[in-house]
Amino acid sequence: MNAALVAVLLSLVSACAYAAAAVAQERLASRASGSGALRMLASGVWWWAVALNASAALLHVVALKYGPLTVVQPLGALTLVAAVPLGARLAGRRVSAVEWRGTGLTLLGLGALLLTASGPAPDDVLSVPEALAVSGATAALIGALSWPGARPGLRHATASGIASGVASALTQTVTVAVTDRSGPLLSVQVIGVAVLVAAFATGGLLLSQTAYRGGLGAPLAVVTLANPVAAAVIGLSLLGERLRGGAGGVLLALTGAALAAWGVLHLSRAAPGRPEPANPVAAGAVTAGPPGPPPPGPVPRQPGPGHLTRL
Repeated sequence: MNAALVAVLLSLVSACAYAAAAVAQERLASRASGSGALRMLASGVWWWAVALNASAALLHVVALKYGPLTVVQPLGALTLVAAVPLGARLAGRRVSAVEWRGTGLTLLGLGALLLTASGPAPDDVLSVPEALAVSGATAALIGALSWPGARPGLRHATASGIASGVASALTQTVTVAVTDRSGPLLSVQVIGVAVLVAAFATGGLLLSQTAYRGGLGAPLAVVTLANPVAAAVIGLSLLGERLRGGAGGVLLALTGAALAAWGVLHLSRAAPGRPEPANPVAAGAVTAGPPGPPPPGPVPRQPGPGHLTRL
């Protein structure tokens, strides 16, 4: 089987696993907003999300062995494509026309990117100085984005996408260095870069968990867009990856990227908000006048947010 096709198939399965993990993280974040890290670690949903992320990361690592960053990373946009219907299913609603339109645009853009980015299996790696320089610049950028301020969800999502994209680029270096058998298996380069991969992957996971506290749509869209951009910058500038087709190929790639970004924005804006109560009186709202006397007899226990009681 063609190496690029193997990379695409592995990336598809990886994106589905990442989507399931993102939905699980968002549901946990919405239920435990403001909870401490120890309480989150005691949740089974958190560990289920970690297991899904680990499985997706493993598939992603194998995909990077067979395909270049410019092929594997854009397919990460399929995470949002898969997360939208999955989230709708769990919420008990149908996928809207806007969401289907966003899915179509994203898939069309990814198809254009794959036509120009398809290439042989990667054989170049980052040197230790290059890996350290990339890691230092990325850490500084993540620190700036994580600084307290306005719109923390989107800034944390951007930082998460950058961290994950850089982790993928470093992972490709480890994978190629280990499997080419031209040097020792546990060289200084392999061990050092593997430590950096673990740090950025963990940081990306924690940053995304923080970003999802405000909802899934927009933060996941930002993560989905920032990830391939960060990886593509490293692949094209340091790993010798190129786009096919000359100037026409570059134009097609830019068009595909624009279509994919447009589709992702459609998907993020289509995320349903919390519905308003149709009847304010039934919802317990007081419209006018002072509060009346309490009803006789025991006061029934009120349901928590998002729960209904039997009539």
